[in-house]
Amino acid sequence: MVSKSSKDSRPFHLDVPLDASGVTDFRADMPVKVVLATGESQVLASVTVDLDEKGQGIARFDLDQAPGSARILVGPGDADAQDLVYLQTISRTLPARLFRDSELSIAPILISDFYWWWWRIWCRRFVIRGRVVCPDGSPVPGATVCAQDVDWWWWWSSTQQVGCAVTDVNGAFSLQFTWCCGWWPWWWWRRRHWAFEPTLAERVRPLLERVPNVRAPGFGPRPSLDLFEAVLAENGVARAAPSAEVDLAKLPALRSQLLTRLPASAELASLRVWPWWPWQPWWDCTPDIIFKVRQTCRGEERLIVDEGIWDARWNIPTVLDVTLTATNDACCITDEPPPEGDCIVFSTVCNSLVNQVGGNPGSPAGPAGYLNPVGGFTSSHRPFAGVVPVAGLFGNLANVDYYKFQVAPASLGPWIDLAPAAQGGFSRWYYGPILGGAIVGTYPADFPSAVVGGQLVIESREHFEATQGAGSWGFQRFWVAGRDQLVNWLTANNYADGAYYLRLVGYELTAPDTLGPEQILPLCNTEDDNGLVLTLDNIYDPPLEPAADIVNVRINGVSAGPCSNIDASGGGVLEVDFVAYDVDRHLAFYSLVATYGEDLAVNLLTAPGATLTPVALGAIPAADFRGPDYGAAQAQGAAAPLWRAGGLRLTVPDLRDAFPETCCYQLELRVYKRTIVGCDYDYTPQKLTYYSLTVVV
Repeated sequence: MVSKSSKDSRPFHLDVPLDASGVTDFRADMPVKVVLATGESQVLASVTVDLDEKGQGIARFDLDQAPGSARILVGPGDADAQDLVYLQTISRTLPARLFRDSELSIAPILISDFYWWWWRIWCRRFVIRGRVVCPDGSPVPGATVCAQDVDWWWWWSSTQQVGCAVTDVNGAFSLQFTWCCGWWPWWWWRRRHWAFEPTLAERVRPLLERVPNVRAPGFGPRPSLDLFEAVLAENGVARAAPSAEVDLAKLPALRSQLLTRLPASAELASLRVWPWWPWQPWWDCTPDIIFKVRQTCRGEERLIVDEGIWDARWNIPTVLDVTLTATNDACCITDEPPPEGDCIVFSTVCNSLVNQVGGNPGSPAGPAGYLNPVGGFTSSHRPFAGVVPVAGLFGNLANVDYYKFQVAPASLGPWIDLAPAAQGGFSRWYYGPILGGAIVGTYPADFPSAVVGGQLVIESREHFEATQGAGSWGFQRFWVAGRDQLVNWLTANNYADGAYYLRLVGYELTAPDTLGPEQILPLCNTEDDNGLVLTLDNIYDPPLEPAADIVNVRINGVSAGPCSNIDASGGGVLEVDFVAYDVDRHLAFYSLVATYGEDLAVNLLTAPGATLTPVALGAIPAADFRGPDYGAAQAQGAAAPLWRAGGLRLTVPDLRDAFPETCCYQLELRVYKRTIVGCDYDYTPQKLTYYSLTVVV
């Protein structure tokens, strides 16, 4: 706040004449903004002026009181008043002595050719429009799309958000922003937040290592010119005192010096990396845009588009059209029509199509119930465990208001209802006005397993839509997650290992709390009763499944216990007895490595001349097949879908191939199962055991 004396507290009037009559080919088609600001860059007032055909006009300011001193800034009419304070534009300073009277009229401010034509591109209006879609092309609604201008310098990067917009039900968005250039460098720098960019460092650091007698500087989170002293230092002696500030005026000279010291790089020049590429971003009149998109999905805010510096769209046009593809974490509007008929089709189990599970329609007959029934791969023949979601669609003529699931040990039965604790409910999520209200957002709709008419059943989506917000679904409200889910089959502690056949039994609600007769709908396009088969590996006890243990390590036939100090300088043979075993015979793979030093490791299974021999180790039987992965075990004769492995002995003829230098080594054995637990497709049922010793070679 500017302090005022009592004599300055009277109203004040200022006229600022403008004169662009000297502009070549002048056209009175662009307004001019005049800003009155304090010496501390606080905007007091701004006026937009339309010049007449002669290029003249007056900006009039009426203030409550005279300022102590002021600056007048002139620029294009579409520039932000505060921005003009920090842009390299026409500027005049009015000393305090000029404000002694209540009125002031100054000499005309002349607008030259340079500024008049420069202002036309100096601050321009940009429009970005487009769609956010899921990988399958379905729209992503209610997502916040933010466009950011990105800059990078050496191995730091910086972003500036230019605008955000929210996608509609079609996944479409549009945002507009004004982009100015010609900032004062110090102010442009002050407005940016800088961060270390590893992908830039990966390209810059190797070039530094090629320069003789240069100590490559360390990575810092914030830019500093001190870093370059390490590159330019002579005989290790810096030429300048450290400084916490980045003096941008030094960059041109510094660039020239660095280019004589650093190797040339066409790649870094093409990527616009300083100093290989000249850098004056405060004069960049066209933004370079990346996008970040966030969406609240299933009750959590998720980053579904995360572009980095190499995704930048350089020098975008004033109208930019884009299509942004979200990750699989996005909630999308599903608009697949139902199949024809009074029927049902099962579509997915977890995140896999039913026809990718053996024994189901469209899939090989066996092994029944296993994901990826085609053999020969480590990922073949994967059973399920934990929570197993099943999804599907009723035909357009089906009249199912409620349903339940039944289970049987064979395709022909006998059928019994799922255990009450196993028929789990779930939530679907929709986008649109909340039921019973008008606020648009993404909301859950619960579909619990509940007793209706004496049966433990789940309400169908079709019945829910007919009774909740009828007529709005597909027009105002749209399902974005879980639309086709039918049940969460809760298998843990309810069902043992083996193949299980499931079928859906439907009911029509004939009166309140009254269900009609059972309906065993056929699978669509068939005359067969609905059903699917899934195999469980559900006695999953983490301490036991799978088993992993390094039983013994021998060097030249002599046991080397944990934490041993072994002199192996004379060379010799390494033997490792270990257990990689799954009692349920659903082993996926195992690995055995020796780690040492800093981030160094030897894969012992692939060491020169390494062999694996099945051996019984205590209660663990000798391995049925060596592996080390299920694909290899099948090639060795394992009968699908089973492989348990067991006790094994690794022999490395020359231990120096396992222990290349004198060091402390840690042998790490990891064993993995194929089971998909809770729809986690990583090989999460796993064990790690390790064994440490010091070896002198």
